[in-house]
Amino acid sequence: MNCHEAIDVMDHALDNSLQPALRAGFEEHMDACLPCRTYLDQLRITREALRLLPPGGGENPRRDELVDEFIQEFKRGRK
Repeated sequence: MNCHEAIDVMDHALDNSLQPALRAGFEEHMDACLPCRTYLDQLRITREALRLLPPGGGENPRRDELVDEFIQEFKRGRK
């Protein structure tokens, strides 16, 4: 399995629904490929963080402020 193939099935691996025919190749690739392991860890962390969000989204009173800060930081980085 190469990186592209591994990335395509990471969601199934995280859900423990990876087809048995793919599991060995996926696990072999994860053992050998640090960038894919890192990406899989980042996906796992992101999914867990998203699960912690309140249902319905809710309004974040600081959202506009945080978006403005991000835009300003982005503009500074482009100079």
